[in-house]
Parts: sequence; C-alpha cells; structure tokens
Amino acid sequence: MAIDYPSLDKPTAGAFRFNTDSSQMEIYDGNQWTGVLSTSPDQQTGGTRGCLAGGYTPSAWVNTIDYINIATTGDAVDFGDMTVARGDYSGTISSRTRGCFAGGYFPSGKVRYDVIDYITIAQTGNAIDFGNLTQGRNSGAPLSSATRGLYAGGYYPAPSRSDIIDYFTIASTGNAADFGNLTDETRHAGSCASPTRGIFAGGNINPGFTNHIQYVTIATLGNAAQFGDLLGNGRQTCYGASNTIRGCFNHGVSPSYVNAVDYLTIATLGNSEDFGDLSTNVNHTTAVTSPTRIVMYGGNAKNEIQCHQIMSTGNFVDFGNLTAARGSCSSASNGHGGL
Repeated sequence: MAIDYPSLDKPTAGAFRFNTDSSQMEIYDGNQWTGVLSTSPDQQTGGTRGCLAGGYTPSAWVNTIDYINIATTGDAVDFGDMTVARGDYSGTISSRTRGCFAGGYFPSGKVRYDVIDYITIAQTGNAIDFGNLTQGRNSGAPLSSATRGLYAGGYYPAPSRSDIIDYFTIASTGNAADFGNLTDETRHAGSCASPTRGIFAGGNINPGFTNHIQYVTIATLGNAAQFGDLLGNGRQTCYGASNTIRGCFNHGVSPSYVNAVDYLTIATLGNSEDFGDLSTNVNHTTAVTSPTRIVMYGGNAKNEIQCHQIMSTGNFVDFGNLTAARGSCSSASNGHGGL
C-alpha cells in the first residue's frame, strides 16, 4: 500500500520541488516558488548582452539605447529608443529576457520622471511603458534579482534626497510599491546584486558624501542594513555591477573625478578592497557584467567602453566605443549577478 507523506508547511529558501501540474522544477526563494529556467544568454543572444540607455551627450539629453556582446570586444550597435529622453540614473534592472529603465531627469523644466520603460533584451526595438515609480526621481540606485527590480534613493526634486526603496516584478507590468528604506536619504549611490542580496554603496547625503555600504535581501521587504565601507573618502556616482560573487564600484567623485575601482564579496559583510583603475578619470559611468567580465561605459559624455575580468584584479583595457559620446546612462544585461 502506497503511503502519502505531507509536504513541508514552510519550505526553506533554496528548496527544490517538481511541480506535477506544470512539469517544471521549481525553487523556493524564501517568498514564493519560482520556475527553474534552462535558458542562458548564449542561447538567447549568442552571449551576455549589455544594453545602455539614455544619458547626456555634449549637446543634448537623449533617448538612445545601444547594445554590445560582453564576451567580445568592439563598438556598440543601435538597439532602439526609450519612451522619453532622460538621464542621471544608472544600474541594472533586468531578468534573462527583459530589461527595465526606471526614473530619470530631463533639464528642460527640471522634470524628474517616475517612468519605468522595458525592452526585450534578445530583440532590438524601442522601449515600452511598464509603469511608474512611487515617486518621480533621478540619481537613484537600481538593482535586481531574476524576478524583482528595486530602485533606491535619488532626487525628488533637488535638493531633496530620498531614502525610499521601490520594488516591482520584472515579468509583469504595473506600478512599483514600497519595499523599505535606506539607512540615509541618498542620491548617486552605486548598486549591484547577487540572486539573493542587493548592495547600495556610497552616494551624496546631507551634508557631503558617504562611504557607507548597505544591503537588503531582495526577496523580502524591509529596510537596508549596514554592510561595511568603501575605500577612502565618501563619494558619489560610484556606479557598480557584479556577477553572483563579486561586486565592483568605480570611485566616481571623491570630491574630484577618480579612476580607481573597488570590489567586495557580496555574500559577506565588510569593507571594499582595491580592484584596479580605469584608463581615465571619469564620472557618471555605467557598468554591465557577464559571469566573467565587467564592462564600464562612457562617463563625462565620453564614448569609451572599457573591460576587465571580474574575478581577477587589475586595470581596465579598451573594449570599443559607444554610438555617441555620453554619460549618466542606465544599463541592463541578461547575465548580471542577480540572475
């Protein structure tokens, strides 16, 4: 006689099961059961694709979206356009299939947008409206897991700073909801993620800059907690990117432009360490990663793209060029550390 055993009432995060209704393996992320996908960037786009959106050129703020294949070197290619020209924000909010660009600033009328756009990364074409942030702002810190996007802090409007963390489900469309709060009201912080943990580093607080690093657990709701400190003085526009293990942040403004890059191990707590240097002193760069490589774009309205192996340390080397010189952009990829 067969015996039916009851399932666990409260599965632990990381538990697997086979769903007999969908015939799919699922993993429990601490909040819900999520299907385990067998796709990869190599199958979808021939390698991890990095997309760069918006920002400012020497003469204008733009809605341009470029893309690259992170595993190769070469110049960026036109992808399409955002729903509205804007910039002064950064970070990666994306799943394996979809990239999202949240918030932003346009100087004419000093507009601070609450807009969230999205693209399908494996295709090319124009962005589509997704929904809205809880509050229009720019200079926030975006990050994501495979399922959930977060947007933290920012201006709303200047000179006010925000400590709000918004979240939304990437696979759906709709407005963001409240997640919790940063430890300080902060703008121009850097951000990156592993599949479970989101990191916010540095930024502009009142008064001055901070070198504090904060973290959240992406699958839950709640306030950020202290992680450690960045190297050196407090700084802003220290935009970051990561694979599942290591996060990297450029030095941004501290208080002048700096070309140094820090790194940290996301699963631990502690201070960052020296990674290496970019080829030039830059501000308002944007970064994307694959599991093996970090790529830094633009900055100070430049068209430079630089790269380095993320699990080693050392100085960055030339990758190629953007379709046009610009900085203060947003980014997305289908191979970043949160996936």
